[in-house]
Amino acid sequence: MRSAAHIEGHPIHPMLVGFPVAYLFGSTCIDLWARATNRPRWLQTASHMSLLGIGAALAAAVPGLIDYVFAVPPKSSAKKCATSHMIANVSALGLFALARAGRRPHDDRPAAWSLAAELAGMSLMTAGGWMGGTLVFRNQIGVDHRYANAGKYRIEPARVSGDTIDAAAADELQVGQMKLLRAGDRRIVVARTEHGYAAFDDRCTHKGGPLSDAALVCDTVQCPWHGSQFDVMTGRVTEGPAREPIATYAVEERDGRVYVTLDDR
Repeated sequence: MRSAAHIEGHPIHPMLVGFPVAYLFGSTCIDLWARATNRPRWLQTASHMSLLGIGAALAAAVPGLIDYVFAVPPKSSAKKCATSHMIANVSALGLFALARAGRRPHDDRPAAWSLAAELAGMSLMTAGGWMGGTLVFRNQIGVDHRYANAGKYRIEPARVSGDTIDAAAADELQVGQMKLLRAGDRRIVVARTEHGYAAFDDRCTHKGGPLSDAALVCDTVQCPWHGSQFDVMTGRVTEGPAREPIATYAVEERDGRVYVTLDDR
């Protein structure tokens, strides 16, 4: 699922997360090492690193929040994981900010509770990193892996009139290509097959995977997360693990345009 916050297709959030991880982990480790070896001058270095880490974390959070709102599929297992990822990292950031209140002037040792807050923050940040890896490597958030001749990944706001969407020009998509339309809180995929246009929900009924990011071959769309396959004309499951069909919508071509009726079939 292509990142919503990107530079020429390259997601920004993963570019930035390494900085707060390095600075905040480093500040915690240096605090512990300086305290254990009685090297108070290193505590000032740890303090500077902590401040840099908090600033870097706030910068990394902005594109992360954009992806959370616009890229992660709603009502999916990835959304639940992304929510936990966000809570863990925000909580970690709060603990590191709290730990700064326990730092003393000059080279004095920080309070014991301040070190405890840093250690707790480091643990939460580790858990958040684990969940971030799940989002990328299992749910493919931020991964633009479009297959050959699938066309450029496209997402557009829907032009809705009553219960009808003006979805596309009749020659806009080639056979095997899809695009994603947003109609309020609904996400609808318009696809062109060997037998004409089809429209269906962008949500796999197994774990909520984004079908707009899937492979479309011979009237069949395959979810990129777990491989469930659906007939895009009827919505029926042709291959599990999904058991429930996807919602499909009536499509009509007229005057060189493709129109989708929002009532489920």
